[in-house]
Amino acid sequence: MAEMKETARAFFEACETGEGWEGCKDYCHADAAFSAQAEPLLEIGTVAEYAEWMKSLLGPLPDGRYEIKSFAVDDERGAVCAFAVFRGTHTGEGGPTPPTGKTVESDYVYIMVFSGDRISHLTKVWHAGLALAQLGWA
Repeated sequence: MAEMKETARAFFEACETGEGWEGCKDYCHADAAFSAQAEPLLEIGTVAEYAEWMKSLLGPLPDGRYEIKSFAVDDERGAVCAFAVFRGTHTGEGGPTPPTGKTVESDYVYIMVFSGDRISHLTKVWHAGLALAQLGWA
């Protein structure tokens, strides 16, 4: 389904470049759910909250960027999976410590589940502990 892939890619780019919910909402249902088994994200339950969390992450990591390694559509299940690497250096204000100058390189996966033509659920698979340790935050 080409439309699903295009929507997922547009959402991914908006979310990962820190556009927040304002930049992501056109690709999602208003009540789209979010889940992750990563400590910093346990209290986040909606894609709107997660998009704002990603936006806030780019304060301490102003050079934050992603590299897509794989982008796959599962038409049978109405899902799109994106595997990427996030990189950034803690040079900006924010985060749990003053700027550390340390760099993170962290693998992660988004599983975007669709209902109709929009995302209804996003799961992030990410080893937050390693990422936070790389930044000197854990």
